[in-house]
Amino acid sequence: MTTTVYRLTAKDFAVIEAMLMRRRAFADPIAPMLERKLTESRVIATGAVEPDLATLNSRVIFRVGGGSPQTRTLVQADASAPVGSGLPVVTWHGLCLLGMTAGQSALAARLDGPAEEVLLEDVAYQPEAARREAQERAAGRPRHVLKLVHSAPAADWPLGERGKIRQTEGSGPFGGMIGL
Repeated sequence: MTTTVYRLTAKDFAVIEAMLMRRRAFADPIAPMLERKLTESRVIATGAVEPDLATLNSRVIFRVGGGSPQTRTLVQADASAPVGSGLPVVTWHGLCLLGMTAGQSALAARLDGPAEEVLLEDVAYQPEAARREAQERAAGRPRHVLKLVHSAPAADWPLGERGKIRQTEGSGPFGGMIGL
């Protein structure tokens, strides 16, 4: 029997699942950790994501092995964030943080060295929760609509009448001036 340690959105679960299929084909050493992440995770609805849950594109503050705090954005691929600000979920630490809640810690088991404790201190930005909050704020505000405040009669220029092109005698480049 496996215990649920992590909570993933359907999108995050699908990303990890696709990574596992690709990594298994190449006997990648991170494949067992991907399998463990999927078996220990529960899929939650996007609307049920709390502001302290680390999902893809979340800005997280974490510590590794009791070291100094680091702030990174969990990203799918290294190229999707500015240099030094992203933490790809294909890394040991990124994969460990995905699906954790603030205050939760876990061991990032590594094949190339000892396991390290990863502590998620805080989620500084959570995209699903931020989107939901913005939608709730927008629902409470009246919609901006255009309102007609004055209707001009057809005889009033320039609002109610079309301009006419007229030609006047003069010294223009075409022998005359065109005006409205």
